[in-house]
Amino acid sequence: MKKQLIVSLLLIGLQTFAQQGYRDGNRIGIYAGVNQTSLMTSDFDVTPEMGWSAGMQVRGNYYNNFSMIFGMQFSENNFSVATYSPLLQQQEVKYKLMNAQIRLLFSYNVVKDHVSLDIGPVLQVNDKLKFDGKYEANVLADNALLTVKDITDITKINGNLYIGISGGNRRVRALVNYQYGMNNILNNLNKKEELKVANNGNFSGHIGIITGQLLFNL
Repeated sequence: MKKQLIVSLLLIGLQTFAQQGYRDGNRIGIYAGVNQTSLMTSDFDVTPEMGWSAGMQVRGNYYNNFSMIFGMQFSENNFSVATYSPLLQQQEVKYKLMNAQIRLLFSYNVVKDHVSLDIGPVLQVNDKLKFDGKYEANVLADNALLTVKDITDITKINGNLYIGISGGNRRVRALVNYQYGMNNILNNLNKKEELKVANNGNFSGHIGIITGQLLFNL
């Protein structure tokens, strides 16, 4: 029920946004692509991994060469952390982060209908980190007091800064962008009493996401 409500609200937002501005300048598009995600932290040894994302957006005229973009997407972001098994074998454990995003971007049309620069805020709602259950007894390579499961309950709300470029034509465009997590995505771990001994309540990390996508305007 909650997921259906979120999707309904996002669709209403897209419809409302599409009704604003000049009608001949508004475009509704769907897009999908791949991403590479890293967790920038000194608490763990992290390796970026590939994932995917897909969503929809509305681009509308704002003023002269400026446009605005309202969009939503669903993503799977992945990264790996170095761990040790109970037999002291070093193993890379992949974490999967499922999330939904809402974005409001300001766009400058470098070449009208062909090339634009996009920047703006992104609201990201996160699920817990997922991993293969066979690694549950592993401990982190950089902190043997922490198991693989201990760090899964990350901060649920994340604010990102989006910077990107898009190029193509009215129908098909390629999107390349980078998102940086402005808030500490590991801060929720600092609130857990059972983890304060392991890390002194000082978990800190920011996500970085590089994404390449293909957009089809309807």
